[in-house]
Amino acid sequence: MNQSILYFNAAVFTANGSPADAFVVEASRYVYVGTEEDARAAAGSTAREVDLEGRFVLPGFVDAHTHLLMMGQSAQKVLLRDAPDLSTIQERLRAAAAEAPDAPRVLGTGWLYSALGGAAPSRRLLDEAVPDRPVYLDANDLHSVWVNSAALAELGIGHATPDPHGGRIGRDERGEADGMLYETAAQQIVWPALARATTDADRDSHLEAAFEHYLSVGVTSAVDMAVQDDDLEAFRRALQRHGGSLPLRVKGHWLVFRHENTEENLAQVRRAVELAAEFSSEWLQIRGIKIVIDGVIDSCTAAMKEPYADGSQCEPIWDREALIPVVAAADAAGLQVALHAIGDEASDIALDALEEAYRINGPRDRRHRIEHLETVTEANIQRLAALGVVASVQPVHADPAIQDNWQSVLGDARVHRAYPWTEFLAAGATLALSTDAPTAPHQPLPNMYVATTRKSAIDQSLPPNRPEYALGLADALCHGTRDAAYSCRAEDREGQITSGHLADFTVLDTDPFRSDAEALLTNSTRLTVVGGRIRFDAANSTSGYVDCSTSADSHATP
Repeated sequence: MNQSILYFNAAVFTANGSPADAFVVEASRYVYVGTEEDARAAAGSTAREVDLEGRFVLPGFVDAHTHLLMMGQSAQKVLLRDAPDLSTIQERLRAAAAEAPDAPRVLGTGWLYSALGGAAPSRRLLDEAVPDRPVYLDANDLHSVWVNSAALAELGIGHATPDPHGGRIGRDERGEADGMLYETAAQQIVWPALARATTDADRDSHLEAAFEHYLSVGVTSAVDMAVQDDDLEAFRRALQRHGGSLPLRVKGHWLVFRHENTEENLAQVRRAVELAAEFSSEWLQIRGIKIVIDGVIDSCTAAMKEPYADGSQCEPIWDREALIPVVAAADAAGLQVALHAIGDEASDIALDALEEAYRINGPRDRRHRIEHLETVTEANIQRLAALGVVASVQPVHADPAIQDNWQSVLGDARVHRAYPWTEFLAAGATLALSTDAPTAPHQPLPNMYVATTRKSAIDQSLPPNRPEYALGLADALCHGTRDAAYSCRAEDREGQITSGHLADFTVLDTDPFRSDAEALLTNSTRLTVVGGRIRFDAANSTSGYVDCSTSADSHATP
């Protein structure tokens, strides 16, 4: 019989409006949430007691859009998000090459167009830093890769290499590859090449690192939004290592690539149906498919209704004719469809496809999502809400420190309706918050800071980015827990501290409602519990991470 655990003397944010200062956990679930007096009665005289010393407790964060293996790997790459200029980027690459002279290639991540001071990224700029081995640098948004000459040679990209559908190989005035690989050129050329050079042991290490990073900041569930075969095999091995469970709960969306042949596209949906049937446990589920309709604004690959400031326009990766059969098939099979749509034209395409799927398949319980929605018309916000589509957004993408290039490439009134989160709420839509790590930092509290202030978690001296769209703190916490759980069909067991739900919660050092917003940037996680079991304890572990073999009644010191 499982011993009950009484947690008391806490400021409990339940995410459902119910007041509480204590709760009781038995096995993996809450059995009582409310007052300490009633909690003691519910726990019984044999319960173990944990005094939380007045600290703030909230449901474990659900990162509703992330990339686990990429996140774990990113910490091992040269980090460039804070590099202010080209010389700093080059200096870091030289240092990394010198520190690992036998490494076959140099990998970096997070660079921003604004760091180049108006210069175009080119292979020659990277050749100046590292000429003797391949260099691969993921852009901050992960939608393009900047490479040097040695990497182009390793990839076999030359003058005659054709662009993949939905992507582009950047070229100079002579038609030679210039070192930039956009959208599917990155996803279908670079990613597979680097995957072949990565071992299963590497992937296992990346995944464990992602688990550790998330647990240490209070995340108890994550939705991986680009699952491919390598990810799936890593998840399988993790389940074996951890005795059938995982350190945190994982939901996945199978990434569907655009092919010219409709049958090839539909075959990917059928594969997702098979995986959803195979992976449906408490710890690992394949929930649906992910489709990237367009690119990103920073590299002018997002599909916009009006041209960019330079007069250019970019076609979507998926047009309506190709998209509708895939969305309709996934909808008919009961899969969740997650549609990446950043440009205002892309959200038009996404909603048209969903409306057609609804017409074809008739009424049913649905939980489809549109990801990012950085620019979207007021009319499409109303359409999204009417269809019951979840608006899945990432506050950290609106950080003023990374907005200079975003705003300049649009260059007009569209920047005044950037990331309009409160408009979704006013229309009655469900808003789910996430980080899209590693395109942005994975920590949820800085994400909450940007959500509630529209200020920068990187440079607090900057003015806020459209502060009229800021969220209230209580709302933001609910969108990052309760509503994020709703976005992945887990609202009946995750995202709230309430009787019957899984006991996934985190304990913070201080109460964010009793501090200035800036305190969100320094507040820290003291304890993370997943399914009633301690996974992170800041007080009793050198690294903080507690292995899955830790028992439910391990001592916890808040």
